[in-house]
Amino acid sequence: MKKGISFEIPNEYGTFIGEVLKPIDITVFSWRIGNGESYIIVDDELDEELFTEDKKVIEGAELKTLLENNIYYIIFADLQAYPKGEFSDIETYEEFIESQCELILLVVDSCYITIYCKNKETIELLYKNAIESGFEDVEYITDENDTRTRLSAW
Repeated sequence: MKKGISFEIPNEYGTFIGEVLKPIDITVFSWRIGNGESYIIVDDELDEELFTEDKKVIEGAELKTLLENNIYYIIFADLQAYPKGEFSDIETYEEFIESQCELILLVVDSCYITIYCKNKETIELLYKNAIESGFEDVEYITDENDTRTRLSAW
């Protein structure tokens, strides 16, 4: 069974999270922002945080603007997509399946992307997009190859 996908993005400044999420309408979700470290790039330098500490929830339209209108550098990120206002604490895949969360996107060490998603068609769209975007080592996450015990970037 396909649980999601994993792949590598370039370890450089860019708009990669926006590109990764391009096949889905991120505006229909409320996004829970977990622990992470990411910065907006100004004049080729790290500037303010992309996801500020005081904002643990961001609406999809605001996230879309943030991801499409800035150049940024993601070191670690933990994003969870929920129907409007339906949040819960998720640490394991089993908790994810039982929750209202539709998608979890994790970035580790600036380039390793893991996406868990409940919708099988969305998994296929994200997979195809990752291939077409030229990302490396694109593969499905299945019961057989999933080594994660916690759904967290930290």
